[in-house]
Amino acid sequence: MDIYRLLDLYKANIDERRPFEGDMLEQLKDYYRIGLTWSSNALEGNTLTESETKVLIEDGLTVGGKPLRYTFEAIGHAKAYDFMFTLLKNRTIKEEHILTMHRMFYESIESEYSGKYRDMDVFITGSKYPVAEPKRIQTEMNELFQWIQEERDNLHPVIFAAELHKRFVFIHPFKDGNGRIARLIMNTALIQDGYLLAVIPPILRHEYIQLLEKAHRDDKPFEEFIAERVIESEKEIMRLLYMPIPKPESGLDV
Repeated sequence: MDIYRLLDLYKANIDERRPFEGDMLEQLKDYYRIGLTWSSNALEGNTLTESETKVLIEDGLTVGGKPLRYTFEAIGHAKAYDFMFTLLKNRTIKEEHILTMHRMFYESIESEYSGKYRDMDVFITGSKYPVAEPKRIQTEMNELFQWIQEERDNLHPVIFAAELHKRFVFIHPFKDGNGRIARLIMNTALIQDGYLLAVIPPILRHEYIQLLEKAHRDDKPFEEFIAERVIESEKEIMRLLYMPIPKPESGLDV
């Protein structure tokens, strides 16, 4: 079975329980708030554990012996995550949404650059490909938003979300926080189309970075990697809801 057919098979089963409405929506939002915040920050080197992230965000208790920046990253990401859910029914991703997410995430870290495109050159460590020059950022972001409008309905929603992530990272419009914002807008696209979140655990960091680098030449492996992460979320939610997980047809190993 094709991986995207499997995605949609699982989604159809979950949709019978209508997870994106009422109390179920709030439970899902709360369930992933800590995990996505912790994992996304951990991918970027933040050493707060998942339990430390939970205590910080839910109880407001800081963690001794860790850099203050890590605290700001966790709190800021949680704010941006909550904002993501306000866009659930819009089915659109605009410049103002991305700038707001970045401002929420980055304002306590470096307010001068929060919610603003960078005015300096940067590069991605370990990548041989350049990102957008500062003078080109606005133009390339405008092209990204045009692509969103023109192509969203032409792609499978999970492929669209993965492509959105990739295109945004390749521009790298902010001084810092690009990876975290990329994952947030990817997940915004997913939930707007009724899919579950793609959570990338730190253990998969090397594969994730490697596939992003490869995506300069070949998109498909990165798109399938994101699809697999959504499938894992679907299977997890089905287990939590005591739902039987449909068995895929032969030909797909999951």
